[in-house]
Amino acid sequence: MRFFSDNAAAVCPEVMAALTEANHVDTAYDGDALSKRLDDAFSDLFETRCRAIWVATGTAANSLALAALCPPHGAIVCHRDAHIQNDECGAPEFYTHGAKLLLADGEGAKLTPETIRALLAGVRDDVHQVQPAALSITNATEYGLVYTPDEVKALGDLCREKELGFHVDGARFANAVARLDCRPADLTWRAGVDALSFGFVKNGGMSAEALIFFDTALADATLYRKKRAGHLLSKGRFLAAQILAMLEDGVWLRNARAANDAAARIGAAAGGDRLVLPVEANEVFLRVTPEEAAALRDQGFDFYDWGPGEARLVASWDQRPEDVSALAAAIAAL
Repeated sequence: MRFFSDNAAAVCPEVMAALTEANHVDTAYDGDALSKRLDDAFSDLFETRCRAIWVATGTAANSLALAALCPPHGAIVCHRDAHIQNDECGAPEFYTHGAKLLLADGEGAKLTPETIRALLAGVRDDVHQVQPAALSITNATEYGLVYTPDEVKALGDLCREKELGFHVDGARFANAVARLDCRPADLTWRAGVDALSFGFVKNGGMSAEALIFFDTALADATLYRKKRAGHLLSKGRFLAAQILAMLEDGVWLRNARAANDAAARIGAAAGGDRLVLPVEANEVFLRVTPEEAAALRDQGFDFYDWGPGEARLVASWDQRPEDVSALAAAIAAL
């Protein structure tokens, strides 16, 4: 019974059907009819004109976005638990040709204007230190917490004040929108966001993510960076087909709600004392002893050990209700 990672979830039926429908001759790379529909599709979703670029991985989406926002001699502010810091093998530094990550703290991997101001206050305005050029946050965070529109706007206002580009790692952006039941625009450009890595693979896609530029001027140079980085796939229509299939009829939001609901059931069974943090998206962090973790695994549950005395359980869009019920019962019985 898998609660290890939503990366391992099945591909949703709408995506499989779209891949079959796209299996015909069309222009190569990103000149096909499906790829050309992405700008309009995302512009409709976000209620503003934006540019959308497909890539194969979230790491590429994040790194290409940051390369557009930060020069090689600059710095990117992020949380010390951010994916771009801990789980991308230095890709942001590679794509930016050497930009530095400046690490800030905050509970549940969330940043606030106050923590960022404190970090920036320690940077001298002279040629001997890298100068901050961008801010990157994750929504939902690496600990499953969600930034509200007001929280994102407060950070966006700070970015405008400090002249920082603003990027959101949205590997689980769908889960954040589902949790808040808000308009996607309210978590992005209306709050000052310049670029969004919009995750689809964790939410039922096969091999496609979207990089969205609300500052559309950033998109043109990114197309060259994408090619240079080896991410201009010959049959790009298959990536565009996945994304469009999940946007149509709100499949992306339906899947995210299913994953969030499953996580909420698990969190409710755990209770407040056992939860490390509130369950706000599709991840649950539990306090467990090594013996308790072993007892859960002995019953067939698969999950991550998350530091000493903690476990991470991730609910996917396709989580079987009977597995969720079994896990909830097992946790309640510890």
